[in-house]
Amino acid sequence: MSDEVMSFTAHLTDLRRRLRNAMIAVVAGFIIAYTFSDLLFILLAQPLIHAWSEAGLGAPKLHFASPVEPFFTYIKVALIGGIFIAAPVIFYQVWLFVAPGLYKKEKRYAIPFTLFSALFFMGGASFGYFIVFPYGFRFFLGFAQKNLGKIQKLFGKEINIGLKQTFELQPTLMMGDYFALVWRLLFAFGLIFELPLVICFLAMVGLVDHKRLWKWNPYFIVLSFVVGALLTPPEPVTQVMMAGPLIVLYNLSIVFAWYFARRRRPK
Repeated sequence: MSDEVMSFTAHLTDLRRRLRNAMIAVVAGFIIAYTFSDLLFILLAQPLIHAWSEAGLGAPKLHFASPVEPFFTYIKVALIGGIFIAAPVIFYQVWLFVAPGLYKKEKRYAIPFTLFSALFFMGGASFGYFIVFPYGFRFFLGFAQKNLGKIQKLFGKEINIGLKQTFELQPTLMMGDYFALVWRLLFAFGLIFELPLVICFLAMVGLVDHKRLWKWNPYFIVLSFVVGALLTPPEPVTQVMMAGPLIVLYNLSIVFAWYFARRRRPK
């Protein structure tokens, strides 16, 4: 570890410095993203638009309930973009905060950890956007029906239940609610993809080892589905799509822990 022992006050001062630098990076990223907020808005709406078209619901529509809702939605969209732009700086500040407690040979991993943290975070968000969103929104919009006067499919056949008056079940989506769901899922998938790096760091400093991680594997599988149920809407497809990568990433972390255990082993 570092030869100089930092006092509690010094740690608080350093924490404030790191938070300040991270906030400056987020503000700068927000300003950049706000200039492209229209483009970001359209990109984030694409999964819903495609699912809407596939469901045959006509022209896609997003509504707003108050005059200020579009403005604040664009602010949130720009803030999401700003955080992703500032992600390398944020993770670097995190590393600088924990670096004083590391050995010199461990501090050399600062740049690789920073780069891989940003890449894994963006990769997790991309996984949610390109893989999970299309299936999830297609499932949700599948509840829309133009004719509820009959059960359309039962054991492969259409069955009329004899209602004289049919009715429709159509979605009315508010832009604020939609983007609240989008940013929550983007950050959730971005953070769970950080799991290998977190466990890799813990293994590097000797707090966990591959044998213990492998022993915890069955419990983590159950925990993954619990986390998927908590962080995603109450729908099995998106829950499985979050739990699956968590399980894969955890087992990948065991390989990393085994690698660092070999490096620490005396020759």
